[in-house]
Amino acid sequence: MNNAPFAALFDMDGVLVDNHRFHADSWQQFATRHNRTITLEQYAQFINGRVAADSMPYVMQRTLLSDEVYSLTEEKEAIYRELYAPTLAPTPGLLPFLNKLKAHNVPMAVGTSAPVSNIAFTLDGTGIRPFFSAIVDASMIQRGKPDPEIYLTAGQRLGLPPNRCVVFEDAFSGIEAGLRAGMTVVALATTHTRAELAHTNPHLIIDDFTQITYETLIELLND
Repeated sequence: MNNAPFAALFDMDGVLVDNHRFHADSWQQFATRHNRTITLEQYAQFINGRVAADSMPYVMQRTLLSDEVYSLTEEKEAIYRELYAPTLAPTPGLLPFLNKLKAHNVPMAVGTSAPVSNIAFTLDGTGIRPFFSAIVDASMIQRGKPDPEIYLTAGQRLGLPPNRCVVFEDAFSGIEAGLRAGMTVVALATTHTRAELAHTNPHLIIDDFTQITYETLIELLND
């Protein structure tokens, strides 16, 4: 087992980057192309944080073959990348926070439902890939969030048990996944309001990474 104080497991969209608006906009543009309509409420409840194998059939309102899911997802994500590329940036406070965790020898991983093309776009585009010892994406698991598999897998790859892992999430499904994994969950109010997040019972709610410290995480883990 790893002797680090704890492991930090990060969702990507809405956590490492505050891109909720761009994903919502791209889903709505994609839906319009295919004569569908997606409301922001539907996006929040049925799409955000979920793997494409679940979200895309919901949007298209029919069963899809795996190659259809792939091609339609790539079409949607190309729209997203075009919209977000001009303003791609880490969430406020993220870089100082990652550097502080690194200074304390905290291993870090990404656990995301995003396609590989978006992972490269985000981690390489912001220059933060070197911070992460493991990246677990939807292709590496059998069950997407809110199932805990993605975070349990990430914790295992870093060599720490669930009770020594902290999950950073913004989506309802991801918060549920972290809690079901038996991990400490910090929720970011980037996609949902603090009031909405409070109903999911995370251990802590923050607006961005300027509101969290290494010492706070130690206190949460020791409670």
